[in-house]
Amino acid sequence: MVEARYYDIRCVQGEVTLVDIDNGVVESAGTSFFDKTVVRVLGPKGWGILTCDHVDIDSRHEVERLVEAASRLAAVTADHLDLADAPRGILSVPPLREDPRGVDLEEKTRLLAGIEDAARVPEVANTRAHYTEWIDSVRFLDSSGNEFSYEAVRSGFSVLAIASRGGMMQMGSERDHTTTGFNLRDKQDLGRKAGEVAVSLLDAKLPKGGKRQAVLDPELAGVFTHEAVGHASEGDLVREGASVLGGRIGEQIGCKGLVIVDDPTLPEFGFIPVDAEGVAVQRTEIIRDGILTAYLHNRETLAAVGDGLPGHARAEHGAAPIVRMSNTFIENGDAAYDEILSECRDGILLIGSRGGQVDPGRGVFQFNAEYGYLIEGGETAGMVRDVSLSGEILSTLHNISLIGNDRRMSPGYCGKGGQSVPVSDGAPHILLEDATIGGRGE
Repeated sequence: MVEARYYDIRCVQGEVTLVDIDNGVVESAGTSFFDKTVVRVLGPKGWGILTCDHVDIDSRHEVERLVEAASRLAAVTADHLDLADAPRGILSVPPLREDPRGVDLEEKTRLLAGIEDAARVPEVANTRAHYTEWIDSVRFLDSSGNEFSYEAVRSGFSVLAIASRGGMMQMGSERDHTTTGFNLRDKQDLGRKAGEVAVSLLDAKLPKGGKRQAVLDPELAGVFTHEAVGHASEGDLVREGASVLGGRIGEQIGCKGLVIVDDPTLPEFGFIPVDAEGVAVQRTEIIRDGILTAYLHNRETLAAVGDGLPGHARAEHGAAPIVRMSNTFIENGDAAYDEILSECRDGILLIGSRGGQVDPGRGVFQFNAEYGYLIEGGETAGMVRDVSLSGEILSTLHNISLIGNDRRMSPGYCGKGGQSVPVSDGAPHILLEDATIGGRGE
């Protein structure tokens, strides 16, 4: 048998329930089950990784067989890597307000249909709603004697409305995800809001593009924080030379007072009680008072790069862990929302996110807002649509002139390396100077 410097085994069993409703028609509703195991062995140089279904890790013989098989894979690796020491420990999973397993599929479908129906306000032509429920039972053991188990329950829904008038179509959407239980009850107001936003956008104007002051709402500011700063701080991208933040620890990269954090311990949608390598999780301040202070790491990237904290390894079931974010946000400042609008005076308020793109290596980004409002004389005025924000990550961080005191978190899923994991991101309202706004208005 090839020498194994370290091994770990992570088993995830569980179930996923999905319900899809399109224009009042239930397209699918059902529950499936999974049972996946990932075995990692660190050989003389690198990893041997084995994935398989349904493993009895209570059997010593089975564990030895799997470790030996993964060791043979490790024997052919060429690149040498090491693992940093890391703290152990596991947090308690927050209790459920209502266990979704206690609600039958018919009731879930009925409640989701009510939310989708609420989005069908006048001039809405199409609606769609989706419900997802994940139950994960995790067991972990490694060669150092670290062993634990826990169960995670996540559920959530999204609703989409498309309004149509005279050949023009506009979209509104809402979502709600949680780690604390069933969340479909009394949520028709979110469906109605999605429909009303879609209809309002039919009358919205196209803004002029160019440089101006911009206020970002907590959702769009959170997306910027996650996509432009969070990914650039991940230790694997730093190690590969694919991050604009590489080599900048201790450097002033943002405005005074700016604090950006990734915190897996918060009871938000990205909460994890322990990371996928069995490492204790903790709050990591990426930026403190505008100064870059830490990267996000797993044990491998911490050994290679340094300058940060471990506990940021995450994995989809059946996949090997990689460096990932959890709950990433701009910490509250002390400015009230009205103060931010007043200071902006004439500019634009950007609300929500419809995706975009970021290149953490070159340090540039472009995000599309769901909609916005012109700001005139320190007050919101007409609604605008098809508006975007673009720029350079570092200059944008320096151009934050006011940070609000109303931080709000938004749940979602983050894709990286072919894996998708639950996360949340957020911020208070923030004021940007010299923001590059994209629009097609005259």
